[in-house]
Amino acid sequence: MKKTKGQIEERGHWESKTEFILAVAGIVIGLGNVWRFPYLCYKNGGGAFLIPYLVFVVTCGVPLFLLETAMGQYTQEGGITCWRRLCPLAEGVGYAGQLIILYNCMYYIIILAWALFYLIYSFSLQLPWDSCDNIWNTDDCVNLASNNLTLNHTVLINSTSSVTEFWRNRVLVLSDGIEQVGQINWEILLCLIVMWIICYFCVWKGVKSTGKVVYFTATFPYVMLVVLLIRGLTLPGALQGIMFYLYPEPARLSDPQVWMEAGAQIFFSYALGTACLTVLGSYNKYNNNCYRDSLWLCLLNSSTSVVAGFAVFSVLGFMAQKQGVPIDEVAESGLAFIAYPQAVAMMPLPQLWAVCFFIMIILLGLDTQFVAMEVFMTSVMDLFPTVLRKAGHREIFLLVFCVFCFFSQLVMVTEGGMYVFQLFDYYACSGACLLFLCVFESLAMGWIFGAERMFDVIEDMTNSRPNYIFMLCWKYLTPLVSLVSFVCSLVKYKPLTFNRWYVYPDWAYALGWLLALSSILLVPGWARGRLFVEKGSLKQITYFSTGVFPGAFLIPYLVFVFTCGVPLFLLETAMGQYTQEGAITCWHQLCPLAEGIGYAGQLILLYNCMYNIILAWALFYLIFSFNFQLPWASCDNTWNTVWIICYFCIWKGVKSTGKVVYFTATFPYVMLLVLLIRGLTLPGALQGVVFYLYPEPARLYDPQVWMEAGTQIFFSFSVCFGSLIAQCSYNQYKNNCYRDCLWLCLLNSATSLVAGFAVFSVLGFMANRQGVPIEEGGMYVFQLFDYYACNGACIFFLSVFESLAMGWIFGAERMFDVIEDMTKSRPNYMFMLCWKYLTPLVSLVSFVYSLVEYKPLTFNRWYVYPDWAYALGWLLALSSILLVPGWALCRMYFGKGNLKQRWHQLCSPDKNLPLTCKQQTKIQGTTLTTEVEDTN
Repeated sequence: MKKTKGQIEERGHWESKTEFILAVAGIVIGLGNVWRFPYLCYKNGGGAFLIPYLVFVVTCGVPLFLLETAMGQYTQEGGITCWRRLCPLAEGVGYAGQLIILYNCMYYIIILAWALFYLIYSFSLQLPWDSCDNIWNTDDCVNLASNNLTLNHTVLINSTSSVTEFWRNRVLVLSDGIEQVGQINWEILLCLIVMWIICYFCVWKGVKSTGKVVYFTATFPYVMLVVLLIRGLTLPGALQGIMFYLYPEPARLSDPQVWMEAGAQIFFSYALGTACLTVLGSYNKYNNNCYRDSLWLCLLNSSTSVVAGFAVFSVLGFMAQKQGVPIDEVAESGLAFIAYPQAVAMMPLPQLWAVCFFIMIILLGLDTQFVAMEVFMTSVMDLFPTVLRKAGHREIFLLVFCVFCFFSQLVMVTEGGMYVFQLFDYYACSGACLLFLCVFESLAMGWIFGAERMFDVIEDMTNSRPNYIFMLCWKYLTPLVSLVSFVCSLVKYKPLTFNRWYVYPDWAYALGWLLALSSILLVPGWARGRLFVEKGSLKQITYFSTGVFPGAFLIPYLVFVFTCGVPLFLLETAMGQYTQEGAITCWHQLCPLAEGIGYAGQLILLYNCMYNIILAWALFYLIFSFNFQLPWASCDNTWNTVWIICYFCIWKGVKSTGKVVYFTATFPYVMLLVLLIRGLTLPGALQGVVFYLYPEPARLYDPQVWMEAGTQIFFSFSVCFGSLIAQCSYNQYKNNCYRDCLWLCLLNSATSLVAGFAVFSVLGFMANRQGVPIEEGGMYVFQLFDYYACNGACIFFLSVFESLAMGWIFGAERMFDVIEDMTKSRPNYMFMLCWKYLTPLVSLVSFVYSLVEYKPLTFNRWYVYPDWAYALGWLLALSSILLVPGWALCRMYFGKGNLKQRWHQLCSPDKNLPLTCKQQTKIQGTTLTTEVEDTN
């Protein structure tokens, strides 16, 4: 029936299950399976790499694959509107996924343009990359594919292969950096136009055209893969290549980077986090067995990856044998456009194998590209169905989309285009972005929508209930593994370089982070917007299920942990170990101008000694706990006993302290475990734990929540008091303080979290017995000291100056050298970023806000202190704060020389420090050598 203009078209379905299977196979089985997986496998321990790979398959790959497919089939909606129906609070996950798809469409098709360029030249009588006689070749060109391999080792080191020169000088016409954009490569541009035209007509009629095209594009690559596999296995040297591919190195499993790359490969290969599976599943009929389909497709995906490795490395083994070089030298270069083209040039009938190879590359990439376009189109059309589903409107919108992407890619076909391409690949579509989305996706569906409810949905659609392991993954394993991987990807972050030598300019890194954060921030940003705009209670907005969701306070807590807690913990630990001095004299050696920070920290520690009164109360309670009946009524003063205990714990310095802590630092964990077990077995414990962790995301809008999280981190991690500096000054110089710091910070936060379960399980029991809500309580002089003398504002202030003094005056780079000299390992770049920018900025904002939001202290919300008490409180607070600028001004005033000389003297570290001595010796040695040479 002919459609009239303006008529709303039906959304449609796949005409058969085969179309769905082939479409999903088309997007999940691409270049990453054929090239990236084999490369990662050999690079990360061969057969041993399959262990982390399978761990991620089971904990993240298959569960999320089933989840996303079922979400689409259940809602019959695209990647954005499906969230609107399932969990409106998490709709930002859908928008973020489509933004990543958009970025992917803006750069991925360039690979197909390069492959088409190679395919055209594969029909030449002589493959152009098999010769050094072309106009683009240099004097250093060497044809490694020829039979003349008698060149000496020195010549090979200083030369460039003809294949590499074809790739760099002919295809890319590579400039010296991203700043030098250069001219457009018109031949690559024409190839790009051809690929966009093909992609347009593959999806212009929606699933009606896509479902037909995939019969060829998703199956023919397998024919080519089998042909290349058989050819590869029959080549001399193939066995050595396969052994190199799979030879296990179990020791590599101890490297976190191996696990990170296995996880990233799964998320990319399975097309998770971007709603591709959701959109493709949405065109299924409601009763399609998506459970069975998901399992088979995951098996097909991983099997293709493994088999492709045999095809690739059998050829690389032949190539290595032909050249007489190790296989790792062959595999180190780009597999798709350098290594394999070089290998086919060595075979008989090279044109035939080159044509087969590049047809396979084009079809693998073409599937991924046009199915991604279909995903984006569907998601946007489902947002505006009344406009975009009218007859003819889809084709026009698709054309606009293609033209927009094409023009955005013009910079990538210039001489500097490869640098831009890598920037998109490394940042805009990075594994970290996908991991972040998958954390929230699994939490939203596992806890807010509810894993149990999702099981009911799948059972209703397929008449079979998934294995219980899927519920375990959706609720616990998948978000946990994804979160750990996301955090590790940030900790292990290294700025992008090109070919290991070209360092991008700062503005390029800023652009890269902007691309990455544009998708990441959409998730919390959208959630916040919905909570702010929507009417009704939080429960009505989130459709909260009966599951328990982690407390919202953990978000600001973790932000302060990573931006202030861990960086300052490492900084102070390293300062003490490096200088072998206490909390004041260490500043005298590192940065005399900031010595006031040491005095201020010790003054706060002095005030903090009033903490001993809590121990007196505890001892008092302990003594009376041995009574037959607990009295809790007597008020005799027993605090002198506590001071005596403290005196004898430290009277011999570290000799006595080091022995005492074997008991005092470990036995509390035994007691905590006992109380935790007892607490969790009490009636009402569950209500207490729920009260402890029940989230109120709306509270995240309150800056006071973030302030209290920051204060907790500074006190809990004991930073800025100088206590870490003093304790670590007793370490051996070569102690690995970097590793110790990370483990101690983890122990601290984990203890806080676990202790909460012990405390609130008992409070839940108590509230249950009394029939009252769980609440709080407080004391006078004690609270005055706690609120003013040792408050968070004082610590924030010291933190600002400490991080500025060490990050800028002493120098973050120099501190990295110090830690590397002590531990033989260089900290992650993230610490430098924190010391110089994040920590002082976050601390300064927290300090200013604590002053702006200051409220006079009250006791139990009703007792107002007299004015002299408030004056005393402010005097206690300012006594530490004013010490920092006051000390700096005094040192500047009483210093010798002019202002510049005084500044230089007060900002210079002590010349007798270990690393400073080494640097001086090196400089003196260089000067002496120069003088001797001049004399000669």
